[in-house]
This record gives sequence, C-alpha cells and structure tokens, in this order.
Amino acid sequence: MIGIDVGGANLKVVTEKGVAIHYCPLWEKAPITTLLRPYNPGLTEEAAVVMSGELADCFPAKEQGIRFIVNAVRAAFPQSRFYGMDGAFHDDSDPSLAAANWLASADRLRREHPNALFVDFGSTTTDIIPLTRFSDLTGLTDLLRLQRGYLIYTGMLRTNVAAILHSVDLEGVRTPISSEYFATSADLHLVLGHITTEQYTCDAPDHREKTLVGSQRRLARVVCADLEEIGEVGVLSIAEQCWAIQSHAIRREVERIAEVSGADEVLTAGIGAGLIAGVLGGTSLEEELGELADALPAWAVREMALQNRSH
Repeated sequence: MIGIDVGGANLKVVTEKGVAIHYCPLWEKAPITTLLRPYNPGLTEEAAVVMSGELADCFPAKEQGIRFIVNAVRAAFPQSRFYGMDGAFHDDSDPSLAAANWLASADRLRREHPNALFVDFGSTTTDIIPLTRFSDLTGLTDLLRLQRGYLIYTGMLRTNVAAILHSVDLEGVRTPISSEYFATSADLHLVLGHITTEQYTCDAPDHREKTLVGSQRRLARVVCADLEEIGEVGVLSIAEQCWAIQSHAIRREVERIAEVSGADEVLTAGIGAGLIAGVLGGTSLEEELGELADALPAWAVREMALQNRSH
C-alpha cells in the first residue's frame, strides 16, 4: 500500500521504505502519472490518495481539478482509492475529495491524541485542526476553514513576503513593502537559518539561485533596494520582522481555537514542524514520526487504508 498526497505544488509519496517529496506544480501541467509510475511498475500496487491540488488556478473549477488528479493517479495506480471530506474512501471522482488531505491527518491522529490541537505548518499553508471535535470537521470546505481560522494561507516556502507584512522598520524609518512578487517566505526562512538550501524546493521568484546571497538579494528587492544599499543587516532585519508577524498570526489563531475547542496539547507537523512547535510550546511529530511528519496526510491515508484492508 502506498500513500499519496497530491497538493498544488508538491506530490508526496509514502511507502514502507519512507517518504519522497516531488516538486510538482499543477499549474505547469505537472507530470503526476510520470512521477508515480516508478512506484508501481507492475501496476499491481494499491494506493490510498488525498488531494488539495484541485484548487490550482489551471482548473476552471474544483470538479475539473478532482477529475484530472483522479485520472492522473489512476493511470499509474489502477487500484487506488481516494479519501473524502465525509471521512470515507471513494473509488472514483467525487466532490467530497476536494482538499481532504488535512482531514485524513486529523482522522488518524485523533485516535492517539483526542484532546490535541494539530498544527500543520507546510510550504504553502498552515492548518489548525482541533482533534477534540472531529465530527464537526467532516464536510468543511476550504472556504469554511478560512472563515473559522482553521486554514491560514501562510507557509514556510511559497508565501509572497508582500502578503505577510506591508512595511518594515529600517534603521528607525518606516519603509513600505513593494507589492511585487520579489521574495517568498522561503527567502526569509533561509536568511534566518530555519531551512537549508536543499529545503528551498519551490521556484525562486526570480528563477535564480536558491542560496543565502540569492535570498538576501530578493529580500532587499521588496523594499526596492539592492543588497548593497541596505546590507546584510538590513536584510536580516526584514526577515526577522517578517517572521515575527507570520508567527504571531499563527499563534493568535492557535490560542483562540485551543480555548474554544478545549484542546490541552499542541501537535505540529509539516516542513516547519520543529520551528512552529517552539513558537507554540507544542510537540513536533518529527519526534514520533521522523520524516513522515513532512508528509503527514500521505502517511495518514495509507495507515487508514491498511487498517480498513485488515478489517
């Protein structure tokens, strides 16, 4: 059994041997089938699948995105089943498959952590999921999750810096941020040492080098400057202020939802699991699951499919 999570930017695969994460932006006609076929050369393996990539703007509507993903996965794994927002597995395209990856994680984790608040700080978004109220989670769309604070569109890698803050303080001077797509959260986290160059897996806004200097130059550009104008100290200040605002936005919602839901512990996962656990005083699932914490929905859906098969 193989677990697959098809996101808008990343294709995550969990097998009995471990985790593989492929950068696979759907808006660029990503080769899902080609990437998956090596995992099933004999077309005999079973796969359990979740998705969130149906929201990519290359699809006119979620329905078409769901159908595209189902067909692409089926071409590599004819024996695949898809987990939906009703908490059940489906054999074919269904509206309930839209953005069900977070629910699969919650469904699996609630067994051992019924009183927890689960925070998945990923490359693109942050999921905040109260495991105390699983029955209230089924059927929630991303629209409803945004409205409830369960979904925050801020992540470790792909968030436009201009979407995080509107101005910074540079040597005591309030300096507005350009709204251009000059730098992403990957740049600020690389400058701050939160990620390595190898973890900078998304495209850089300028499609140039994903190095410390490259990230410094992109961050300088958000205030319409060259690196030489504001120096490394100025760039570091921008990164620190940006992370302060990003982390505060997450912490504020986590505290609010924890109070309302009655959760008494915080679990974290995603590429930023360890980082955000420190901010929230939570426990990173990296300690329990290792690299699986960065591909939790793929692991979770595989686990549940194996349990269903054994029953």
